Amino acid sequence: METFDFLMQGFGVAMLPKNLLIALIGAFIGTVVGMLPGLGPINGVAILLPFAFALGLPPESALILLAAVYLGCEYGGRISAILLNVPGSAAAVMTSLDGNPLAVQGKAGIALSISAVASFIGSTIATIGVVLFAPLLAKWAVSFGPAEYFVLMVFAICCLSGLVGDQPIKTAVSALIGLGLATVGVDAVTGIYRYTFDSVNLSDGIQFTTIVIGFFSVSEILILLERTSTGGKIIAQGKRSLFNLKEFLFSVGAMVRSGIMGFFVGILPGAGATIASAMTYASERKIAGDNGKFGEGDLRGLASPEAANNASACGSFVPMLTLGVPGSGTTAVMMGALTLYNITPGPQLFTEQPDIVWGLIASLFICNVILLVMNIPLVGVFSKLLNVPNYILIPSIAAISFVGVYSINSTTFDMVFMVGLGIFGYFLRKLHFPLSALILGYVLGELMESNLRRALSISQGEMSILWSSPITVSLWGLVVVMIFMPIIRKMYRKRFKKTAA
Repeated sequence: METFDFLMQGFGVAMLPKNLLIALIGAFIGTVVGMLPGLGPINGVAILLPFAFALGLPPESALILLAAVYLGCEYGGRISAILLNVPGSAAAVMTSLDGNPLAVQGKAGIALSISAVASFIGSTIATIGVVLFAPLLAKWAVSFGPAEYFVLMVFAICCLSGLVGDQPIKTAVSALIGLGLATVGVDAVTGIYRYTFDSVNLSDGIQFTTIVIGFFSVSEILILLERTSTGGKIIAQGKRSLFNLKEFLFSVGAMVRSGIMGFFVGILPGAGATIASAMTYASERKIAGDNGKFGEGDLRGLASPEAANNASACGSFVPMLTLGVPGSGTTAVMMGALTLYNITPGPQLFTEQPDIVWGLIASLFICNVILLVMNIPLVGVFSKLLNVPNYILIPSIAAISFVGVYSINSTTFDMVFMVGLGIFGYFLRKLHFPLSALILGYVLGELMESNLRRALSISQGEMSILWSSPITVSLWGLVVVMIFMPIIRKMYRKRFKKTAA
């Protein structure tokens, strides 16, 4: 009852007219920022942070604004991923796998509306989880050390082999290219230059924005140019702009399962929405088995990553609020906002300043409703993007891409490098190498290396730390299962066919 009373107190704060208006503005800005490739939730929250402070907003209102932007970005990332095959963030990479094929089939409206509902269900499940289990789950999450995180990354890499189609070798090669790109730059520990070819422009590594825009946006431009020059089929808008009951019932199970899994991944500090969406996509693909058309426009393949990345975003508030440990890069920026107000996140925050904590949690419920109400009616407007002719669409995508990359370091090198990556990505796509595995390999590579180094530093070089705890042993067991699962499944199919014959 005490929790319920505190939650009602939080709704009293979040439903003040001023805070409702702030949530509405933040949700709209977040959706727009999420649509733009390369910006993502971290940049969106970071851009709004000085505005919130400069406007003199009280801490609870500032947090409500930033949380609305965060959730709005997670909603908005799916729009460009579905319509243009250009993910707005790494978490939306999985969304494009089945979302864009649906758009190509003339089902853009259905894809946008079902993904909006999936986002709503995932976020709502996670927010209920925050209310009920925050202190307990935070204690469990803190038991993850660097060794546990490293093995978790290995498990995520193994999950990649089952992500796209039936070509695990090409998927593994793509993931290895991504891991290789993550090693470029000056080694932070030894100071050694790695694969920089004596170029100072590569000394800080390759920016994520350059990677994702190069491989997805530039290669997509080349694909669009090819379609135009060869008279290829132009994407049709489709007759329906909303899903029907049958389509909802078909994918609701995936939404609920992915929302729960996304929440659990979200409370692990540093795990993030990218891993959540990848793991749930792989999980749903295995559940569907031969009955699924994952990678070709399966609604479950669209709903699962969308529910998971939004659930993960909400779940990442748990360690921030209860332990003072950021659950994601975006909540790390939000912690910076709290310190601007001389507020220290942690367990004492629940007792000393309940208005801030419970006002923020209640605003997550309200922002979800606002985003659903805002996104469903706008499905028709977003779908109109498909009617934009290529002579307008291609230069627009190119302009957004070049501006996005140039805005990071203001160097022409990044733009030239982006074009080179795009041409490379174009040939990879023509040869059916999944770019999503490459991007996830890049993202996971940085986390794997840093956690492996920390773990070996703690153990003074003893490799046994990687299998010395029950969590690591359990995760290694799952890794073995993931490696041998395709072989076992193949053998089972052969035996089943032989029996049936």
